[in-house]
Amino acid sequence: MVESAVPSTGDPAIEAKGLGHTYKGGHTALDGVDLSLGTGLFGLLGPNGAGKSTLMRIICTLLVPTAGTAKVYGYDVTRERREVRELIGYLPQEFGAWRHHRTEEVLDTLARLSGLSNRKERRRRVAETLEMVGLDGVADRKVKKLSGGMVRRLGVAQALVHEPQVLIVDEPTVGLDPEERMRFRQLMNQLGRDRTILLSTHIVADLGGGCREMALLDSGRVEFQGTPENLLQRAVGRVFEVSADAAAAERIEGDYEIVSRAVSGTEITLRGVSANGMPDGANPVDAPTLEEAYLAFMAARGRSEAARQDDESPVEASTGGEGTA
Repeated sequence: MVESAVPSTGDPAIEAKGLGHTYKGGHTALDGVDLSLGTGLFGLLGPNGAGKSTLMRIICTLLVPTAGTAKVYGYDVTRERREVRELIGYLPQEFGAWRHHRTEEVLDTLARLSGLSNRKERRRRVAETLEMVGLDGVADRKVKKLSGGMVRRLGVAQALVHEPQVLIVDEPTVGLDPEERMRFRQLMNQLGRDRTILLSTHIVADLGGGCREMALLDSGRVEFQGTPENLLQRAVGRVFEVSADAAAAERIEGDYEIVSRAVSGTEITLRGVSANGMPDGANPVDAPTLEEAYLAFMAARGRSEAARQDDESPVEASTGGEGTA
């Protein structure tokens, strides 16, 4: 096994100061981003095109910023790439593996590429990691026979196999069914107990209940950073529920951002968000969900439609307040 960089306990796990990136052609993807992350699950939220993937690629040393600095445990992502790469594991949006190879074979090959050269130690670590992500029962199964959720877990395994201190995960649940999404969130919550996880998503429910802090990125800028509770507090008075007949409900749906719609006989109950007042007869929701808080925040910025999921409308229902460029 290669000698790993030793993280300094006095430095944040991830720190960005004035970070910016402008692509050739003039598009500015990041503009003065400041972040400081410690141990735990940190959510990076924002609509598609907000700059999330650009930020993550910079942290992973795959892209050189055009302004500012980014460090991982004190190591500069531009000048000390080798040390940074030894400390991080990366699961990109698109993780592809050899479809005709066995799960264990794929992870063994990727572990070797990560610097685990001792065969005995590598085999132990591969078995340990497969068990950690719940794939030990399918170690001999070919990748083409795995479900979409299992492939994503294999992606997490390859990011973890060299025991990194920091895990970078980009849009992890795209294309997964609800059950697989839930399993993935549980895995992230578990892994975040003793390491730093930066999870980028435009789906609030991806964060699960273990998210300690979050940042909202929009048009390349950090517009909010704080705890989920901080964001929920901001949503009070901006989330409403109203019951109406079909004609009135249609008018309300045309004027407001609707989160959920329930029909009971001739009555339709709508739950929505608004930055400027509520429909006649509506009642404010005392305990909004994190998804509703996110939509309310984006609505206040005139960006509510951008905050919606691409493949689901309205926003996926939350259970228990869970919580690209």
